[in-house]
Amino acid sequence: MNPVLIVMGVSGVGKSTIAELLNTHLHWPYQEGDDLHSAANVEKMKHGIPLNDADRMPWLHAIRDWIVARVDANEPGIVTCSALKRSYRDLLVVDSSRVRILYLHTDEATIEEHLRRRTGHFMPPTLLDSQLKTLEEPAADEHPITIEVLETADETVASILDALKPIITGA
Repeated sequence: MNPVLIVMGVSGVGKSTIAELLNTHLHWPYQEGDDLHSAANVEKMKHGIPLNDADRMPWLHAIRDWIVARVDANEPGIVTCSALKRSYRDLLVVDSSRVRILYLHTDEATIEEHLRRRTGHFMPPTLLDSQLKTLEEPAADEHPITIEVLETADETVASILDALKPIITGA
């Protein structure tokens, strides 16, 4: 099977780091979702202004287009996207047999530490609270792959690869 993984979670949970490591292991097409934000969205976030649904819709549609292209080409893929609300995930999961939510989860203290160490990203740590308030954790009927972020990114990726084995092989 050629799944498309939406690596989701709040800012600072490690989506990009984990997705890049997965890409290194799996060699699947990879899209950093943040790169699809409009310049206006990036400016808002740089200034500590949370995005609203209207701001997010063009971005979510760009991510959806990338996912649709993978599904239509019968290719696997990895894309990062906070996908904080169920309605966003409903838009992105264009084929529930092929598109899977990979939900990265950890405690707030770990996320805050990640954000303190992060450099060169437009999303300031001050927006974490708004992300946590917006987050609607994936429900069981979304069939998420929920992964607790472990001590190191390599340990987290090993856990993900184990969880993906039956999905990739169809077992």
